[in-house]
Amino acid sequence: MAGAREAGAAGRPARIPERTVTRLSIYLRCLEELEADGVRAISSKQLAERFGLHSAQVRKDLAYFGQFGVRGLGYYTAELKHTLERILGLKHDWHVALVGVGNLGSALLAYPGFQRRGFRLAVAFDKDPEKVGRRHGRIPVYPVEKIVPVLTRRKIRIAVLAIPAAGAQAVADQLVAAGVNAILNFAPTQLTVARGVKVQNVDLSVLLKSLAFHTNRTEPARPGPSE
Repeated sequence: MAGAREAGAAGRPARIPERTVTRLSIYLRCLEELEADGVRAISSKQLAERFGLHSAQVRKDLAYFGQFGVRGLGYYTAELKHTLERILGLKHDWHVALVGVGNLGSALLAYPGFQRRGFRLAVAFDKDPEKVGRRHGRIPVYPVEKIVPVLTRRKIRIAVLAIPAAGAQAVADQLVAAGVNAILNFAPTQLTVARGVKVQNVDLSVLLKSLAFHTNRTEPARPGPSE
């Protein structure tokens, strides 16, 4: 039986939609669960039904990268999982820098899930003298003034920004100067970065407002004071 085939670089579109990349991560998580459950093969329809996905969307997203699956059978779970890991660049560990060792930053440092997903927080930075020079486990905390030399020396390309909005742009400029080309931004502000640098914003207040809107739309109307 033919296995999954991934298209070469020449056969790929110049730009993959951002939502497709996000969904690939979701598909990978689903495949990890299926593999843990001992499911060897699954169709796009079964995948959609089990995880609340859309089978046509699954096929369309995968088609950007080649031809996958076997007619009449579907996808081999382990094979497609490994292929998605390769597409997403997860076949080796990524070292990640954290800027901001406050409440959120400390929680991120303590979170064990990054390591399991192939991301290792390797170094942290903060402007508080009480935090600089200490270690969180094996992770050293440097002053923010050392971002460029430390990250340049370590060749770290991914950073997490967990600081207030006021200083976020200046820190982002340092990260880019150090060679970082991917930033996960928890600061509640939009960053301006050089072309080729990817910023993924995570504004928790915006996400909560979206949930509030959804809840407000689905809850029955509450009677007014005169009703």
